[in-house]
Amino acid sequence: MIRQLDADLAKHPFVFGMSGQDVGLLADCALKVHFRKGELIFREGEKADKVYLIESGIVALEASYAPESIVVVDTIGAGELLGLSWLFPPHRWRVSARACESTTAIVFIGAILREYSERDHSLGFQLFKRISEVMARRLESSRQRLLELAAEHRTSRSGAPQHSAAYDDERRCE
Repeated sequence: MIRQLDADLAKHPFVFGMSGQDVGLLADCALKVHFRKGELIFREGEKADKVYLIESGIVALEASYAPESIVVVDTIGAGELLGLSWLFPPHRWRVSARACESTTAIVFIGAILREYSERDHSLGFQLFKRISEVMARRLESSRQRLLELAAEHRTSRSGAPQHSAAYDDERRCE
């Protein structure tokens, strides 16, 4: 009999297309979690030991640029992966994550995934391919936001009003 978590995991876009064996390995170390609107999922600078597959909801990635000053650098929604820092030393979160609305996710312990990937190279390769795609999309998104900021900066120097979606308080979750 297939557990509900196994079925939900197999349907998630990040996992879709993986072999039954790989999905089974992932399911063995997965848990379902829920976050309330405004709840902090993880904090910048703290130990990064988990990775999340978002099933529903929206999560804001927040970065601190000065004491008590936070900017939303990206948002993550249903069908996406949350958390890359568990994979790379020193395994510290480089941003904070906050649920913008009620959010459900499947969570994995990063150390277990790293161990499974070292033992089962097929699983490790499948995770590497998918995580690489996520990183490439996020880098492109960051590039686009930087270009927008540069254009706005040029506009503001010419006397036109300045506004930056990247620093828009309305994007924050509180």
